[in-house]
Amino acid sequence: MAALELDDIQGGVLRPRPTPFAATYIVLRIDDRTAGRELMSRLSTVVASAAHPESPTRDTWVSLALSFQGLRALGVPKASLDSFPPQFQQGMALRSKVLGDTGESSPENWEKPLGSADVHVVLTAISRDEECLESALDRARTAYRSLSGVTPIWRQDCHASADGREPFGFKDGISHPAIEGSGIPGTNPHERPLKAGEFVLGYPDEISDTPPTPQPEILGRNGSYVAFRKLHQRVAAFRQYLRANAPSIEAEELLAAKMMGRWRSGAPLALCHMHDNPELGGDPMRNNRFLFKMEDPIGYKTPPGSHIRRMNPRDADVAGMARIHRMIRRGTSYGPVLPEGVLEDDGVDRGLMFAFVGANLGRQFEFVQSEWVNNGAFFGGTSEKDPIVGAGDDTGNFDVPRRPIRMRVNGLPRFVITRGGEYCFLPGLRALQWLGDLDT
Repeated sequence: MAALELDDIQGGVLRPRPTPFAATYIVLRIDDRTAGRELMSRLSTVVASAAHPESPTRDTWVSLALSFQGLRALGVPKASLDSFPPQFQQGMALRSKVLGDTGESSPENWEKPLGSADVHVVLTAISRDEECLESALDRARTAYRSLSGVTPIWRQDCHASADGREPFGFKDGISHPAIEGSGIPGTNPHERPLKAGEFVLGYPDEISDTPPTPQPEILGRNGSYVAFRKLHQRVAAFRQYLRANAPSIEAEELLAAKMMGRWRSGAPLALCHMHDNPELGGDPMRNNRFLFKMEDPIGYKTPPGSHIRRMNPRDADVAGMARIHRMIRRGTSYGPVLPEGVLEDDGVDRGLMFAFVGANLGRQFEFVQSEWVNNGAFFGGTSEKDPIVGAGDDTGNFDVPRRPIRMRVNGLPRFVITRGGEYCFLPGLRALQWLGDLDT
């Protein structure tokens, strides 16, 4: 097991988020490379490391991520830029077809300036409460306010409520992988810890002892990639679909659970497939403690096409090696909750800011989006898409295995619309100082 250099890894990579919490995303544009480099130096003392997880400040931190255009704006040498993977170099907007960002989700419809060459730096501040969040933001703002060559161009405030539910009403943030050497336990004791190199650059991963790392080593080592996504959720449309395809309120809840793979309380179908169990759903020691292969290989409890089984097949028999596609997934709600029982859209923007963290954008985030979310072939299914977040077009279907005949619902629309996003690099703290010291 490789010893992780926790004092050089950004805390936002490995630390689970507190519950409840507040968060703010700020996008900066670098107009002057000298100012940008000074920003890197200043923020190297503001960004929290993953060391000392027992610290009283562990629930408040600031993270810094750079897009490829941001690295260019800093004047990073071409040889170093060329050492980054092609997906990162191209950016999320140019990868839209691979990701299923078409139609309403296509980049030309994204919220400006997301998807543009102006997105250089993404600052993320997380805290258990608004007061501590504001204190963390003040430290970050102090670093860039006096720099005339750095301009804030976008902001998104987010929150996670005490019950942890996202806009569709499901408890979120349940599944977190165990990572060798992190000192932070995963949420599923049945899952063997993954190699650190699946999430942090410079360490062995599940395939190789020496996976590729951006150069020079001080720039790439202890860094990670993150895919930021702003996702608008059509809550009213989701409720309308359940109402149209279920004969009762109880049947609506069961259909919603089958589509997600969990009841809204967070209780997994794998452990209580006949009825909800809010006590189980709210217990972080039990609500993710399950596998699929032995208990439910066919999917009578948790359908193979359900959201959680697509995002993390666990030990289920699927095409390929599931462990090399594992990611850290973190969502944060934005916008007000649509009142319970309302079936008409009120025109208010609500949804999730999502962050997918890993060491390989291609075989983690992009693979999962293209092969598991927007295709069903990996589990022997048809081309059907994820019923919750897939790129539906009103023609797809969702199958629920049951005896003697499966249940099928048709005409799945797109419930989640991409409003924007970007691929970014989370440099280690020493890399931040290296970027600040550039003299090219």
